[in-house]
Amino acid sequence: MDVTPTAHLVDGSLYVCRAWFSQVPETNDADGAPVHAVHGFTRFLLDLLERAKPTHLAVAFDESLTTCFRNTIYADYKANRPPAPADLVRQFAGCKEIAAALGATVLVDSRYEADDLIGSAVHSLRRVGFRSVIISADKDFGQLIGDGDEQWDPPRNQRWDGAGVKARLGVHPHQVADYLALTGDAVDNIPGVPGIGAKTAATLLHHFGSLDALLERADEVAFLRTRGAAAAAQKLRDHAPIARLSRLLTTIALDAPVPALADGYRRRDHEPAIMDSLFERLRFGPLTRARVRALGPGA
Repeated sequence: MDVTPTAHLVDGSLYVCRAWFSQVPETNDADGAPVHAVHGFTRFLLDLLERAKPTHLAVAFDESLTTCFRNTIYADYKANRPPAPADLVRQFAGCKEIAAALGATVLVDSRYEADDLIGSAVHSLRRVGFRSVIISADKDFGQLIGDGDEQWDPPRNQRWDGAGVKARLGVHPHQVADYLALTGDAVDNIPGVPGIGAKTAATLLHHFGSLDALLERADEVAFLRTRGAAAAAQKLRDHAPIARLSRLLTTIALDAPVPALADGYRRRDHEPAIMDSLFERLRFGPLTRARVRALGPGA
């Protein structure tokens, strides 16, 4: 039986946004403002607490679309995204309150994204003997999966390890940032190499091992027995600087300001007085209140 201590690290922004888009905005707080995303996120977090019973738990949130260190590297990073609606920003604040009240360590930073905060937490926890379970559906996190680590999307009941990353993307975890640098990412406005799709990227990394080796030996690509090999070689020669820039953007940082020791992620007992105040202000019903009570102190 594996007795390696485990930390659960939640991509909070993903699940807040899922709740925002999937829940009907018919629930209001004490001031009459919508709280449907807060309610949906709370149900998600309670499901996680009931299923996993985590002893160490952190929830990371994105603080800003415009002040990340990646914006200094590439001014157009995420420039295709409109600013978050004011109501969503307000509900994000409520979700942070809920996460903290339920005993999670809340990770936010104006220069680092949720991915970087989770990556830095994985890195810190690994050094003190912990394995990590990353709660997210985002493929970018595949680059963080080491021995014993997992990625888990509870609402969709999908869970995978390093072998699962390979099955999903066609590359090993240590190649994920290079893979994303080749394919680009339209959601984050990362350019990648024009004309290099997912299958070609995986094939090239299988043959050459890394983006650096691939770019250094781009002339050899033309001799691969794959369709469009000569065109791919030319694209790599023409767009090598863009590929290297893209890798700076796709690589998850491991040096964000997060707790260095395991105790910094230990789930705290929730305080009934704080929860009761949130219940009233956010207008939670009796079922949610009963679920929190059933968790018990330190559960």
